Amino acid sequence: MKLIAMTDFRQAHDGKSRKSLAVTLGPLACVCFLMVVGNWSAAASIADNIVAGKEAAGDMGGVGLGAWPRFRGPNGKGEVDGVEFPLRWKAEDYRWQVKLPGMGHSSPVVMGDKIFVTTGLSDDGTQILLAFQAQDGKLLWEKHYPGRLHRLHQFNSYASSTPALDNRRIFWAWAIPEALMVVALDQTTGEELWRRELGPFVSEHGFGASPVVIGDIVVLANEQDGESFVIAFSAETGEIRWKTPRRTEKTAYSTPCLFQPSEGPPQLILASWAHGVSSLDLQTGSVLWEVPVFRYRVVASPYVVGGSVIASCGEGGVGRQVAILRPPEKPGAQPKIMLELKQDIPYVPTAVGYGSLAFLWSDRGVITCVDVTNSQVLWKERVGGQYFASPIRIGEQLLNISRQGEVVIVRASERFELLARFTIEEGTHATPAVAGDTLYIRTYSRLAALPGRPSRSHPPIPPAQK
Repeated sequence: MKLIAMTDFRQAHDGKSRKSLAVTLGPLACVCFLMVVGNWSAAASIADNIVAGKEAAGDMGGVGLGAWPRFRGPNGKGEVDGVEFPLRWKAEDYRWQVKLPGMGHSSPVVMGDKIFVTTGLSDDGTQILLAFQAQDGKLLWEKHYPGRLHRLHQFNSYASSTPALDNRRIFWAWAIPEALMVVALDQTTGEELWRRELGPFVSEHGFGASPVVIGDIVVLANEQDGESFVIAFSAETGEIRWKTPRRTEKTAYSTPCLFQPSEGPPQLILASWAHGVSSLDLQTGSVLWEVPVFRYRVVASPYVVGGSVIASCGEGGVGRQVAILRPPEKPGAQPKIMLELKQDIPYVPTAVGYGSLAFLWSDRGVITCVDVTNSQVLWKERVGGQYFASPIRIGEQLLNISRQGEVVIVRASERFELLARFTIEEGTHATPAVAGDTLYIRTYSRLAALPGRPSRSHPPIPPAQK
């Protein structure tokens, strides 16, 4: 297996200053890497505390801070502690629900008292971004951009890309064959702040990759069947900070995340067929390392748990490869593949974790639990159903919703335990969001808010922290 060596690595920031900054910021550090900060050094320092198993003690994925600012929340982990929801609910239990125009598979994102969701009109491809008041579901504003009908996979939509947020802007990407667009809008008014057109978008299945905000940059992985690249913009102005060319081997739909090595600043982790799992320098976009292990299309996003990176690929609605690798912790070292799985694995859903445990929820309803410290499969159980949404962890519970609208909740544990199974009014392809005391669920036609309450007890210490 070919390993491409690190070609460039920035000098590590001073460790003492990083620690001092984290202490000063306290709990706010858990989400600040997704907000705009004064300079890059501060952004990198904050991120040090919340990625790759080095989460700050108060990291609760937005609970108490009201933030779920990108696909699967802070750093794409899909995890939240300090709140609990009923094991079963029905429509009358929602705090509110609203009907959405059109159709979309993007996930809701939340910042403070606002929740945002995108949708597309199937009759003409119009793109719509809606802003709601989180407390009562009141529509605050909506923004329309013209689109056009074009070829999509039967399970895709005209709005499958999840927006990303900083503390005052929303960053939104969509594509038609002639143009891939990225816009920045004011969260309060919906006013367009800047717009960038990135050239044609070539794909047999349509668009779906999501942007992320890291420090003062917005990053989008444009890995398509045409000209491919990863690009970083200034969140403030839309100015291109760097643009890294990529090889092309089938459009990828994954969303990047951060990994924090023991030495040096955080790294951008990506997954695609052409490059496998790879790492870029956040300041320059230069390639640090890559492991081109995949032989199929990548849809699920890379995920960091217990110091390991998990990524997958597949075809025909079935996962074909999962790679669990240990990234290099020091400059000059090489990543190492720790485990590969090839059966009953996810193609579309992204993994979720708890301590050193990784939970792989397949499209066809098989859940596999892996301890990444020793690369052992602890259990594999079939819960049934068909899934495009990714599971999220709420305390010591894993929750996912099927395409048919079945909610399945299992325990995030070294032993399998089914806690609940019931059906809601409608299915979904979208991953739920959690912010404050509320679970936000986007189904095919609706957005609903389910109230929760603070956890009555602290969850057990996960294995990686014992």
